[in-house]
Parts: sequence; C-alpha cells; structure tokens
Amino acid sequence: MARRPATPDLPPDDLVERIVDIDVATEMEGSFLEYAYSVIYSRALPDARDGLKPVQRRILFQMSDMGLRPDRPYVKSARVVGDVMGKLHPHGDTAIYDAMVRLAQPFSLRLPLIDGHGNFGSLDDGPAAPRYTEARMAPAAMAMTTGLDEDVVDFVPNYDNKLTQPDVLPAAIPNLLVNGAAGIAVGMATNMAPHNLVEVIAAARHLVQNPGATLEELMRFVPGPDLPGGGKIVGLDGVRDAYRTGRGAFRTRATARIENVTPKRKGIVITELPYGVGPEKVIEKIKEGVQSKKLSGISDAMDLTDRQHGLRLVVEVKTGFNPDAVLEQLYRYTPLEDSFSINNVALVEGQPRTLGLRELLVVWVDHRLVVVRRRSEHRLAKRLERLHLVEGLLVAIVDIDEVIQVIRASDDAETARARLRSVFDLSEAQAEYILELRLRRLTKFSRIELEREQEQLTTEIAELREILGDDARLRSLVADEMAEVAATYGTPRRTILLDSAGGASVTGAPAAGRSAATPLEIADTPTWALLSGTALLARTASDEPVHRSPDARRGKHDVLGGTVLTTARAEIGAVTSHGRVVRVSVLDLPALPPTDGTPSLSGGVPVSEVVALEPHERVVALASLAADAPTLALATAQGVIKRVIAGDVPGNRDAWEVIALKPGDEVVGAAAVTDEDELVLVSSDTSLLHFGASAVRPQGRAAGGMAGIKLAAGQRVVAFGAVPAGRAAEAVVVTVAGSSTALPGTQSGSAKVSPFEVYPGKGRATGGVRAHRLLKGEDALILAWVGVGPAWASGSAGQPIDLPPVDQRRDMSGVPLPAPVHAVG
Repeated sequence: MARRPATPDLPPDDLVERIVDIDVATEMEGSFLEYAYSVIYSRALPDARDGLKPVQRRILFQMSDMGLRPDRPYVKSARVVGDVMGKLHPHGDTAIYDAMVRLAQPFSLRLPLIDGHGNFGSLDDGPAAPRYTEARMAPAAMAMTTGLDEDVVDFVPNYDNKLTQPDVLPAAIPNLLVNGAAGIAVGMATNMAPHNLVEVIAAARHLVQNPGATLEELMRFVPGPDLPGGGKIVGLDGVRDAYRTGRGAFRTRATARIENVTPKRKGIVITELPYGVGPEKVIEKIKEGVQSKKLSGISDAMDLTDRQHGLRLVVEVKTGFNPDAVLEQLYRYTPLEDSFSINNVALVEGQPRTLGLRELLVVWVDHRLVVVRRRSEHRLAKRLERLHLVEGLLVAIVDIDEVIQVIRASDDAETARARLRSVFDLSEAQAEYILELRLRRLTKFSRIELEREQEQLTTEIAELREILGDDARLRSLVADEMAEVAATYGTPRRTILLDSAGGASVTGAPAAGRSAATPLEIADTPTWALLSGTALLARTASDEPVHRSPDARRGKHDVLGGTVLTTARAEIGAVTSHGRVVRVSVLDLPALPPTDGTPSLSGGVPVSEVVALEPHERVVALASLAADAPTLALATAQGVIKRVIAGDVPGNRDAWEVIALKPGDEVVGAAAVTDEDELVLVSSDTSLLHFGASAVRPQGRAAGGMAGIKLAAGQRVVAFGAVPAGRAAEAVVVTVAGSSTALPGTQSGSAKVSPFEVYPGKGRATGGVRAHRLLKGEDALILAWVGVGPAWASGSAGQPIDLPPVDQRRDMSGVPLPAPVHAVG
C-alpha cells in the first residue's frame, strides 16, 4: 500500500507517533518474574536428578560430543568454551569457563568431573585464562553421560532450535549429594555439602531394595558430609536437621597437631583446612589477630605447603605458652573453625524444592530406574529389529539360488523387492536388507555366524523382557550398577565426624582459657584408655567398666577395638602393625563422660594426631606399660606368635620394637595375657586355631617369635585374640567372608557369630579347624574377631551394623550383611 503523502498539516503514516499507556507496576512485576524464572531455572539451581546446573550439563554434554574422553589427549579450554557458547549456551565465555573450572577443582568437588591440565586456580587464587589451560573429561564424567545414545533421557532444542541437548544427564553417580552445589537465585539460594560416594551409594542401594526405608535407616549409611579437603565436622545435630528438613548448619575444624618445630619450641602444624578456606586467608587472619592483641603466644606463622607434603601451615608458639590453649584461640578467632549452612534447594519436576536426605535419594533412585528402563526398552527394540533382519538373511541363505533367480528375473529393484516379499513371505525391511546382501555373506561360515547371532539375540531379548516385566529384577539391576560405580570411583572418607568438641580441642587439649599447668590439675585417678574401630583414641572419666547395654545399641558411635585400665597421668603403649610400641600420655586423650553407662567414642581424637606413625602403619592395640602388667602377646600376618614382658620398657625412648618382623610381615593383633588364657588365630582361608598361652614362652624385645599357626600358600592371619581364663563360655567368634579382590569398604559380605566353645583346641603351629563355610562369590575371610561377647559391628564412619544371632554350629556359612563392616569389637 502506497504511503500517504505528507501535507503541511499531517505527517506520513509511518511517522505518526503511537503512544501505548502501560502501568509501570504491572510492567515491573512481569519483567521481574520473567527474570526471576530465568535465573532459577536456567542458571542458579541444579536439577535434583543429575545435580547439574544448565551450564554444567551443557559443558559435559559438549565435551562428550567432542569425544574428549579420559583416554584422549587434552584440548584447549578455549575450544571447549567456544563450542559450548556457540552451540548450547550463548551467555558469555566467562560464565562458561568459571563453571568449567569449578568442575575440575579437587578442592571444590569431592569427585571432579573434568580433568584439568594447567593452572585451574586454588582456594586463594583464580585460574589462568582459557587459552593457557587444557581439559578433558574425568573418568567420573563418563558415568554421568553414558547412555545418551540409547534414548535414556529426553532431548530438547537448543537456543536457536538448530541442535538438541539433553534435558538431564543419565547420571550414574549421585552427583548432587557427592559434589554438593552452591548458587544464588532470585528470592532463593542453594548450598549443599559434598558427601562420600561409597556411603551415598550404600544408602541408595538400601533404598532401592527397601523403598519404604526411613531416614534413620539411611543415616546409618550416610552419617555426615565428606568434604574434599578433609578436616573435621564438630557437632552433628545441624547435619541431622538438614537431613530431615533440608536446612541446617555445622561447624568445620582444621586438622592440627602439636609438634616440636625446633628442638626447644613447639608449634601447631595444620594439615587440613575447613571447606573453602585457603591457607593465605588463614595466615592473614593470624597476623591480624596478633596485631590486634586478640591472639597471644604466637611468634610466627608460615605456609610450608608443597607438592611433596601437601598442605602444611606451621604456627610457632612462644616459650611459656600452652600450645593447646593457643590452638583454641586460633579456632575462635581465625577461619581454622568455620561454619557451613546447608540449604538443599534443587529443581524437582521443574519446581524448586527444599529436600532432605531421603528425598534427594528418592529423586536420584527414581531417575536411575527410569534411565535403566528406557535403556532396556531401547536395547530391546534394537535387538528385535536386528533379529528380524537376521531371520530374513537366514531364509535367503537357505534358498540362495532361488533368491538370485528371483532378483535376476526382475526388471528393477522395486519389482525384486516385491517378488522377494511375495515368494519368501518377507517383510519390506528384510527384503531390502537381502537386496543389499554382499556375496561374502553367502559362505557357510557366515551362516554359522548368523545362527550364533540369532541365538545370542534371542537370549538377550529374553533377558531384557524379564527386566522390563519384573520390577524386582529391574531394581536388582540398578542396585548392581550402583555397586559397580561405587567400586570404580569410590574413595575412603576424608572428613572425621565428631558429635561435639567435648570441652577439648581435636588434639585432646583442654579448652581455651586454661593455664599451661592444666595437666597438673588433673587428679591421677583410675581411667580406661580406649581405641575405637575407626582409629579414635579417648579415655573415660572414671574407672567404671566399659560396656554397651542392649538398650543403648542405637545411636552410639563406633565399637571398642582395644581397652587398657590405667590412670589419668600414666603412660600407655600403642602397639602398631610394624611391630613397634609408641609411648602415649593418657592426658593427651580427651576424656569422654559416660552416657547410659556407655562412652560415646565420637568425641575421640584420631590416632594419627597422638601417635607418630610411619607410612602405612596403623595401631592394632593398646598395652599397659606398668612393670606388673601381664605379658603382651602379638600375632603377625604370616602366622608368627610371640609373648613379650610388658615391663621391658626403655626409659628414655618414645618408641621401640617388640618383635623382629620378617620382610612383608606385619602385626595383626595384640593382647595382654597370662599363662591360663587361650590364644586364638584366624586365617583368611577360614581356619581357626587356639591353644594355651603357656605354650608360648616369653621372649625379649629383639626376638622374632615362634610359629603360631600353619598357613597354606597365599594365606594370612586376619585376626588374633585372647580369651581370658574362665570366660570361654562367654566368648564368641565373628567371621566375615567376602571376595578378596573387591575394593575395601564396598562389599557387605556375609557374617557368622558362633560360640568359642564349639571350636576344639589344637597344638601350636598346627592348621586349626574350619570356622566358616564360604558362599558363592566368596573366597576368603576379610574380617574376624574373637573375644568376650556380645560382639558389635560398625561401618567406616562408626555407624552400627547388625550382626546375625549366635549360631551354635561351627562349620556353617554366614548371613548376608546389610552394609560393609569396618570393625568388630
């Protein structure tokens, strides 16, 4: 339409001013809501299924599409950023690179998803530019993306509708719980703590097999967060609140110990920091505290961190000051003690929700059930399609001469296809496939191959239909895949969980504000020194017998792995696997007030902070150093037994050898015994041997012991114990069987508890009797314990694990355990 010409009074139509009246409040409200929705759904909050924000998901998907697998060379980070920005995420290269860097930082994620090469930053400094760094997928990222080509998730268009991207990743790893998340949206935020993969998988498997599992049952597998940098979590009430409601808080503490930094001066050595705290920030706060007079007794603070020793901050203490009191001041005024607020907000079915532990596990388990079901449906369709073609090929090979005649007599491909379908009763797909058949497929061997493939396809189709038709079979498959993921990518727990500070620091020192003469103010009263199954040391507040009543079974932390009756100002010995005894002051152990007659070991101090251990050395027992103490019996993995006089203690040494070990041997257990006690050894091939302690004469510290049990080739002693005289009727034998090749802490195994009296005694240096019948898939005993009952078991984090009831039969198989057992006591 022609434009109306302008006149002196009226402008043209396209120049006429058009004004639309809009209410400012309505426009602001609508624009703000659109912005808020965009931030919540497209940027700040992770999806509860794969635990990823959109930019993180697009990075992993694009790297998978580029083939940047762990076995391929690194590529420049700038190339990855460019492809992600151009194809999937047009929001700027800085945001993409920042998200990519976080996915590669081992101090930010418990299980990094990107393998970064170059300077990817630290807790105190940012990363290098993307043109200087390189990256590829980490092994764990493969588990997040595996199955994308099997229609396991929905794909949605990208920003310009030219490409597609996954709405969510298959996520064989519970990424949201394992790596946590942090993000600030509009009107809401999320802050989730990292956890241990093995523990989360164990809880998820329990939920798969028991959909009605309660939160309390799941918390037995997931006792608390597991932070990338280790450290300690002090106080678990906030963690339990977060697991129930999705909101809570906990305190994290650095790992520190008192050492002699110079021959005449002590210092505080810090080897692990709270989550997200860098060493430069700690040093800066210490200097500020000294200048402002908040901190006293500090002469210097140094950062001696290097590649060989890892994190190492050394705070020198002035002469005349109590290092323990200085450490408590550091906890109070510096980031060596920090708080972490949990706010578990994630997207569930497109809606932001605050989730507890059970809800988070349910969402991920349901997602994995959907993924495995869709994958099975896809594979079933593919195999049915292939079987259909194979059956057609077999028909053609049987009557190949007639097939050739039909094709040669046809004028064109369409006629040949129609005649093949008519003569041999084939489908259109089969006829088309036969027309494309190559002459090399007409051999006898090809026919044999096709028949073998037909048989294999038939078997696989039956298995897939069984999975899709039986919910229990589907859940079993999902649980097995979860166990495989835990075995492949799982790592031991790094963070120590403490119920409370207990009035003492993590080094067992008294609280801040007490004088340097505090140990002199403690009365030399009788007390029990305790060693827990998770290598915590503590002492009781009195000499009341240490026991656990049946009514106090739940909620108690850990089991007793060793006890010694001593006094508060005495010294005891820590017997190690290297055949040494290390002197330990009882005052260095935190005092635990009893609870219902049972001390809670969660307030103990880790062995490594009290005992100076060599690499790969561990404490196996506690021993009295009193001159009138009974002899100390030791047993080694190679079947050697020895008794040594406990009073034979060098007066001027902090550690000494009590047995001369052969190369490759180690001490597996120790106990104080008299001549009337029974010594018991249990081997990995299920043999149990016991004999009187009088059969082993006491020797000097330099001796190598004598033959205790006769071992078969390739076998070792897994447990040693002593049954006091007159208490054989109360003693029990606990054996746990499993696979010797499985990753420690990932297999539950089977356990048996039987009375000690059903095992006949034999002479020293014999083979003993069988104590456990192995089930299918088991080839060895992985754990055993002998002692006065009742016996208790705990997991790697100290959580209680149910043992089967006492079985009066000696040579029987075990009962499957609900979770891996770390210790029995």
